[in-house]
Amino acid sequence: MREPTDGYVSQVHPFRTHHESAAMRTHGTLAQWNDDRGFGFIETAVGTEQLFVHISAFPRDGIRPRIGELISFEIDVRGDGKKRAVRVMRPGSRASVRRTRRPRSSTARQGPLTVVVSLLLLTIAGWYGYSRLTAHHAIDSTPLPTPTSHTTSAKTVAPDQPFHCDGRTRCSQMTSCAEATFFIKQCPGTKMDGNGDGVPCESQWCTGG
Repeated sequence: MREPTDGYVSQVHPFRTHHESAAMRTHGTLAQWNDDRGFGFIETAVGTEQLFVHISAFPRDGIRPRIGELISFEIDVRGDGKKRAVRVMRPGSRASVRRTRRPRSSTARQGPLTVVVSLLLLTIAGWYGYSRLTAHHAIDSTPLPTPTSHTTSAKTVAPDQPFHCDGRTRCSQMTSCAEATFFIKQCPGTKMDGNGDGVPCESQWCTGG
């Protein structure tokens, strides 16, 4: 009974040893890659053996495999004895992800400050426009008394002075006592007050004195 048992153990033990060595992580370079079909071959760091690798073995980080890039991987042995690379990793991939996140945080921090500055500028612009509008309205509503006063004075003076000096000097050239009185008081060189009593044309126009 011992011989079959010993023979069975001798057949199983080599299989376990090979499986454990195949699961170890190793490094290599992507030597060939067919992007259309989604597979390629890796050249291992030790030896000249090339391992098959499928696109599904790469991390889903949005980065396409590139020929010549250094990668780490595990070797999986299929039932038919063929080897292939699985669980591929790129050295430093986590560090690159962290670097891409930093600009987003800085942009998010600048958001509230930008909003505050924009609101402040809008407030200043609105206040300035309101001040200009108020000042313009005040100027337009201010009365202008100068033209009105001249017009009023012209209207009041016109009835008080219906006569003007035009060179006439004698009573025969007058049309009324009022006109003759205006001429002897306002116009020089008149000959209408012979006795000098201040009443002109006593025999013709100013007869009631």
